[in-house]
Amino acid sequence: MKLEGKKIGFGLTGSHCTYAAVFPQMEKLIELGAELVPVVSHTFKDTDSKFGGEAQEHMNRVRQITGREPISSIVDAEPLGPAEPLDLMVLAPLTGNSMSRLANAITDGPVLMAAKATIRNGNPIVIGVSTNDALGLNGVNLMRLMATKLIYFVPYGQDDPYKKPNSLVSDMTLIPETVKEALEYRQIQPVIIERNR
Repeated sequence: MKLEGKKIGFGLTGSHCTYAAVFPQMEKLIELGAELVPVVSHTFKDTDSKFGGEAQEHMNRVRQITGREPISSIVDAEPLGPAEPLDLMVLAPLTGNSMSRLANAITDGPVLMAAKATIRNGNPIVIGVSTNDALGLNGVNLMRLMATKLIYFVPYGQDDPYKKPNSLVSDMTLIPETVKEALEYRQIQPVIIERNR
């Protein structure tokens, strides 16, 4: 399936170490014909990190990839509901913090507002998870979202089972294939994978 004519939101939250894996997949979606609408969390927009540099560099990379100014406020994300609907919304990387908010219907940032607006329209959400506590306290939120209609996961696995046994990260190279399946309202399989050790 090509993605021509598909308007896809792409929400990025604060997993700084995962951006390098996500940016090429944004480019791939555009190569497949999708129109990307970037939406960024406050952490993505404002936090400098030892993982890949300053927030402004990441913002500039998103502008370069999409050719658009990233949506960075709840007010600007709200029209993605009835006024400017998306065909699908990708949340990648989605941190444990944002995952717990999404699972508990807390809409306190632009990425979560865009996700809520997309679900409201009956359209799919694709999650590329990146969290150190998915197999800890956040496990209940992960499973709640796994069982939620319209939510689909990029296949994930433990990224470092011995040093970080509760951590799960999606294989971000599978974002395009997950998107294609989700547009048909199917979960790509297998969803739980073994990652490189």
